[in-house]
Amino acid sequence: MSLQNASIKVTEFVITGFDTTKYPVQVGVFILIVFIVAVLANTLNIFIIIYDKKLHKPMYLLICNLAVVDLLSTSSVSPTMIGVLVTGVKSISYVPCLIQMFTFHLGQVMETFALSVMALDRLIAVSCPFQYHSYLTNPRIVVLTYILWIVACAFVSFYPASVIPLRHCYSVLKYNFCSYAAVLRATCVDPNYYFNIVATIIFFLSFSTFSFICLSYFGIIYFVKLSSNNDRMKIGSTCLSHLIVVTCYYVPIFVIALLTRLGVVLTLEERNGLNIGSILIPSLVNPFVYCLRTKEIKNGIINMFTKVATSSGSAYAMFSPAVRHFGGRAGSCPPFWMPHQKHSPLALPGHTAPERLLPHHPTASTADPALFPPTTALSDPLIYHPLALHCCQ
Repeated sequence: MSLQNASIKVTEFVITGFDTTKYPVQVGVFILIVFIVAVLANTLNIFIIIYDKKLHKPMYLLICNLAVVDLLSTSSVSPTMIGVLVTGVKSISYVPCLIQMFTFHLGQVMETFALSVMALDRLIAVSCPFQYHSYLTNPRIVVLTYILWIVACAFVSFYPASVIPLRHCYSVLKYNFCSYAAVLRATCVDPNYYFNIVATIIFFLSFSTFSFICLSYFGIIYFVKLSSNNDRMKIGSTCLSHLIVVTCYYVPIFVIALLTRLGVVLTLEERNGLNIGSILIPSLVNPFVYCLRTKEIKNGIINMFTKVATSSGSAYAMFSPAVRHFGGRAGSCPPFWMPHQKHSPLALPGHTAPERLLPHHPTASTADPALFPPTTALSDPLIYHPLALHCCQ
């Protein structure tokens, strides 16, 4: 009752989770570098999948969804941590704090959903390779993704819905950012009741999704035993990327949970390191795993940069003769203009220039290769076996 009477109106919170960090600027710069690399890598993956129509397939749509989830997770909290460590700005307004809490936990829930759906995709690709494209189509993947986002929002909406009506007795958050535990401990109520509810939700989501992933791989292992050695290599290649991503996400979570259950007392720096690692490592590792191990995405990146380089080289080659003409001594007309009439008032001193300039489009026999370089056609897409199509070669 005394705490309720001592409640205050909070307009902003002060984040003090990094107060005991020995080298805050160095840690902040490290987080900043990881954050920038993760954002650029995930954005590049999304752009490549959207840009290349050959990648408009269920598997790559799921990879694109995972990249969006990684962007949401790391972008929700990293700027706040960087601001606290590098610039020393520890305050955050009340409403942005609640938004950060919602988006962070939404990203965590969607990460489990995305990994589960990708496990289902691998199971169908291995067990039913010839029926894969009839079972998983682009419209079905899009609808399933929308449903998962709606379900995740429904689960996570409990966090702000349970915190907003409560009165606050503290404006200091002894955490790295605005998580649910941080905001709830700043209220005037006993947090155990709410923690039990959240623990039930987290356990249900984590146990169900992780169990589904494990069952999917049990099915994959069963089909591996029935396959030839060549097919086993393909199956192992197509599942390795997903296994790496699952490991990077679940290992930090299980380590924190196991240490907590065993009663191991962690220092604030150790707990901060585990929490930051569980946020940044998956967002950083996921795009590189799928970029380096997925042949189609890697080829898409190479083709995109090749097109950009070829376009830049072609534009320079077309305009460089004109630049050399107007920047040097008097000479003949620019090679890409054809004179049609003489003694024009547009003529420069000592020149006979055309009265009306029309672009000259040379034919294949008269084209100057320095001016009009031949375009290099990209290689035709290969036709893969339905199973090999989804193998990360």
